[in-house]
Amino acid sequence: MNVKAEKQDAAPVADIAKYVAAVLLVIAGIAGYYWFQNWATSMRALLPALGVVAAGLVFALTAKGRATLAYLHEARFELRKVIWPTRQETIRTTTTVLIVVVVASLLLALIDFFVSGGVRFLLRL
Repeated sequence: MNVKAEKQDAAPVADIAKYVAAVLLVIAGIAGYYWFQNWATSMRALLPALGVVAAGLVFALTAKGRATLAYLHEARFELRKVIWPTRQETIRTTTTVLIVVVVASLLLALIDFFVSGGVRFLLRL
């Protein structure tokens, strides 16, 4: 088993304080949106966004935040390795999927028509 997975220490007190601070920053941003009613809407909309950004910065200073940043960095690195389909391949695949969906829908509708007709015939007997 992975050594990192086996060793699960409790979060240090400093990290818990940072988590609380991050949550309070988000709450403060949302509260500021409702508190400053006389501000322009565009300015008020910045308050929750700033609260989330500030909370993210505080969260990034914790152990879980550093692990999250490392994961995102690795995911971005792996994303560079992806070979994306060309426009022609995407159109061809999308067209094939749409045709299959339409054919399957028509087949299911036909089966439903005959089964419901059979049930109606049996109920009239």
